[in-house]
Amino acid sequence: MAERVPASLLTALAGLVNWLNAANVPSMVIGGVAASVLGRPRLTQDIDALAILPESDWAAAIAAASPYGIVPRVEDPLDFARRSRVLLMRHVDSGIDIDITFGALSFERTAVDRSEMHAIGGLSVRLPRVEDLLVMKAIARRPKDLQDIEGLLAAHPEADVALVREQVREFATATSMSDMLEEFDRLLARRQARA
Repeated sequence: MAERVPASLLTALAGLVNWLNAANVPSMVIGGVAASVLGRPRLTQDIDALAILPESDWAAAIAAASPYGIVPRVEDPLDFARRSRVLLMRHVDSGIDIDITFGALSFERTAVDRSEMHAIGGLSVRLPRVEDLLVMKAIARRPKDLQDIEGLLAAHPEADVALVREQVREFATATSMSDMLEEFDRLLARRQARA
């Protein structure tokens, strides 16, 4: 798996994992890193993580990051996080940006609870189950997310797509975005046509 992650990204990943473990923050790495390890490798220039942490503990978590070479990359990271639920950090030595989303939905909590350990370049890194990452990618819906879905489906023919589809349907209904489910169904149909 190490060949899928550049050295600078591995250095930043080590800092992130060590920081969140030391701070006892339930979390997992998501985004491009997770998609590259679990699906089709692709270039990614940052690290995304999902963390479950009450707002009252955010300041302490930020303070605990600096010994791991990770610092805020905006002037008032707490204010930004309160508005967006995203903590914008940077690993100083590598220059890699780290975005930590503070999960609040029951889906996010459950996804972190059932995340799995993976070896990446000698590190033990918590990644989502393939099904949970598929749901996250279907919700995000950017072109690279749709490509990631195709890569994940190709790499994991055993994935429970019925479960994923049901969760995507629930999000599509809750957000009144029926095209979210239609988009996912198109990717499933494309996979079946190739098979």
